[in-house]
Amino acid sequence: MIRILLAEDDDAMRHYLKRALENAGYEVADVDRGSAAIPLLEEHHFDLLLSDIVMPEVDGIELAQKCAEISPQTRVMFITGFAAVTMKASREQPKAKVLSKPFHLNDLVLEVERIFSDEASVQL
Repeated sequence: MIRILLAEDDDAMRHYLKRALENAGYEVADVDRGSAAIPLLEEHHFDLLLSDIVMPEVDGIELAQKCAEISPQTRVMFITGFAAVTMKASREQPKAKVLSKPFHLNDLVLEVERIFSDEASVQL
C-alpha cells in the first residue's frame, strides 16, 4: 500500500484531504506543521510527502529539502493557494508537483495516481 505523509496546517483542509486519500486506498499519516513531519520521515517510510507550502515553523519547501536528505526516494507534491509561492516551489523543488488551491478532491487523487503511474511506467 502506498503511504502518504500529509503536512497541512489548516485542520479542515487536512481532514478533507486525508479522508479523500484514504477513500482512494492510500495509507495517510497527517501532521499540522512541517516540524512535526520531520520525525515521522526519520522513523517511517513514506512514498509521498504531500505538503502545504505556507506553514508556521517549517514551511513546505524547507520540509521537502529535509525530506530529500532523510528519505530521497520519497516523492514530493505541494499544495498551495499562493501563485508567487508556486513559482518559488517550482524553482526550489523542480521535480515536485504543485497543485494550486482551490482544487477538487478528485483532482488531488488523480494527481497522486498520476505520480505513481508515471513512476511505474518508468520502471518497466
